[in-house]
Amino acid sequence: MAAANLSKKAQNMLDDFVRALKGSFGEDLVSVILYGSASSGEYSEKHSNINAVIILRDAGIRNLRKAQALVSKNRFSAINPLFFTEDYIKRSTDVFPIEFLDMKENHTVLYGKDLLKDIDIDTKNLRFQCEQELKSKLINIKRAYLKSRDRVFFEKMLFKFFTSSLHILRNIIRLKTGRAVYSKEEIIRDAAREFRINEDIFMRIWDAKRKGSRLGYKASEELFFLLVEDLEKLSGVIDTL
Repeated sequence: MAAANLSKKAQNMLDDFVRALKGSFGEDLVSVILYGSASSGEYSEKHSNINAVIILRDAGIRNLRKAQALVSKNRFSAINPLFFTEDYIKRSTDVFPIEFLDMKENHTVLYGKDLLKDIDIDTKNLRFQCEQELKSKLINIKRAYLKSRDRVFFEKMLFKFFTSSLHILRNIIRLKTGRAVYSKEEIIRDAAREFRINEDIFMRIWDAKRKGSRLGYKASEELFFLLVEDLEKLSGVIDTL
């Protein structure tokens, strides 16, 4: 099955990757499933990774040795694979509700069975995971800022933390409204409406990242400060959900 909004080059790379997985694992390969931007239609060849779940009958470390040379090839460097068994998924949805909700609601099967569409996800820990991930991210953001000396790296860091924060923000919106949104613009608009974050700031960062625009150090730093201030505000809001 073709993925959404992928270039012919990216699609050919995925086809080769799936073919190589079949050759490495044979009947042990159960499914290859895309999730994230490559499935939602927001994939950017310049800025996005291709996230994939590979489901095996045996995902033990010794069996994964068969994929080591494949995964480390430069040809497949844009692919970010996760190797699971079906049983592992069933037993882990309560621990990682954010990740498995996102996968269930937005995925594309490239090979084999669709083992994500009917998984039962216990959301009782969703609020806890959102809070834990956001507060951990704020710690890491501040640590990275204090250690950053390269001005070009600093701009990249802004885009990196912005993107990963939207992943959490989508699920904070889910907690508040019971509805999941996936496009970056929808997440930003809904978060601004529900939590009074600064929509203009988030949109400026997203627009620059999407277009590949250079912000410059001073603009990046100011946007960084404003982003962190809004994320700190959100970390307090989560306790009330």
